[in-house]
Amino acid sequence: MTRGNYDRATLVESARRSIRRGSKSFAAASRLFDRETRERVWLLYAWCRACDDIADEQDHGRAMVHGPVGTRLAPEDRLATIRTLTELAMAGEETGAPAFNALGLLMREVPLTRAMVEDVLAGFALDAAQWRPRSEADMLRYCYHVAGAVGVMMASVMGVSPDDEDTLDRASDLGVAFQLGNIVRDVWEDDAHGRCYLPVEWLAEADIPPGEVTKPHYRPALVPLIARACALARQYEASARVGAARLAFRQRWAVLSAANIYGAIACEVERLGSHAWDHRVRTGRIAKLRLAAAALGEARHDPAPAPRPALSRRELAALGRAASPGKPAASG
Repeated sequence: MTRGNYDRATLVESARRSIRRGSKSFAAASRLFDRETRERVWLLYAWCRACDDIADEQDHGRAMVHGPVGTRLAPEDRLATIRTLTELAMAGEETGAPAFNALGLLMREVPLTRAMVEDVLAGFALDAAQWRPRSEADMLRYCYHVAGAVGVMMASVMGVSPDDEDTLDRASDLGVAFQLGNIVRDVWEDDAHGRCYLPVEWLAEADIPPGEVTKPHYRPALVPLIARACALARQYEASARVGAARLAFRQRWAVLSAANIYGAIACEVERLGSHAWDHRVRTGRIAKLRLAAAALGEARHDPAPAPRPALSRRELAALGRAASPGKPAASG
């Protein structure tokens, strides 16, 4: 292997194409950043997207055509691939994969730490172990590892110091809010893949048996659980808005735009009630523009005061360290 003498322009262009294919909402919000931050956001997205695709055997979130039966990798082998390529990238080695080279380049440009990367990889380990949350704390820990930890890396890309614990906590809170929105939107889609990220304890309280969350006659019982998750998302989003106020203006505008766009998805799922899963909830182009315009006004004013949630980055990371993916503290 050779040390990564990366062609930055090529990696940035590859990352730009990746975000346009993989996330229209995120791509729209990223346009509001200054050029340097925008390019670094793209590079980080490319690595996250590539890890997701390897873990799920997809191409930018879309199903791939597989070869003959028996040729698919086991989840633990996919996780090993992610870890190997990420380790090479962190060591500054050429990986042969532009998205992982993008991480190597980023770690030379901004103060990302190994611990930040490891917290993201822990989310893929949970999925590889087919882990399921039993309690609300479990669900929030999962949200931290698969999205909140990415928010921490994103904050570092925007110039937040690794020593600014409170701002990093609040950056994580926004990722947690986003993931809670994904969970409520994707209940049907996740169930089709044998997954459920609503806590087992919540389902038991609602008398919804394991594995039957999408049965039509349980929809009325499911709706209050969705409202409960959306209320949690709003709490985490309010905390994140306090942290966003500490960013440079264009960064603040972009982050608040993303918060509005993703928050609108959760709000629409909650509004639709038992019809939320008749069709996948999306935010259209006109709505995105309206929400970004609203964020511009919000960026010019101080946010409402909001405390950190009781379980934020440091608390959730500690829960993760206390329970390895192989021996989770709770599982469904």
